[in-house]
Amino acid sequence: MTENDNQENMLAETAAGAEKTGNIKTESKKERVYELGLLLLSTISEENVPGVFGDIKELILSQGGEIISSEMPRLIHLAYVMEKTIENVKKKFDTAYFSWIKFQIQAGSLAGIKKQLSLNPEIIRFLLQKTVRENTLAPRKFNRSASMRYRGSSGSKEEKEESMPIDKEKIDEEIEALVTETA
Repeated sequence: MTENDNQENMLAETAAGAEKTGNIKTESKKERVYELGLLLLSTISEENVPGVFGDIKELILSQGGEIISSEMPRLIHLAYVMEKTIENVKKKFDTAYFSWIKFQIQAGSLAGIKKQLSLNPEIIRFLLQKTVRENTLAPRKFNRSASMRYRGSSGSKEEKEESMPIDKEKIDEEIEALVTETA
């Protein structure tokens, strides 16, 4: 056995031992879950929005990704005006189609997706975030006081009491019946 063969055997044994203990970084082979939030141009016609969104999903699938969940784009007002250069002209947008896609993919394939998204002229801005597979949307809580504020009043308390007549004699009879039953 030559010295070169010994070095190769030692490297192979070290790699096998590290693989068993989990010390080798297999980050490029490990699948991770990501969420893509994106803003599409508001100048896209409503009929074409599903097609553009489908193209973005196809991009993820073509890179070996698996779609976990998504939401169709919906038109929203932006908190501030955003600019995008389209055909060497800066255009300003105060509305955009917002959407998100949660997907699982190998970490090494993410760079290709980022590059394609940044080159897509129909996307104003996008954000890729590492996340978990479980549903992370919090359910909306019912706020009784807020719902009462928006309900509006139909009048004062006196008007509401008048709308439902109270028969005092009937109430007295019911109270009397309850008292005699418990005694």
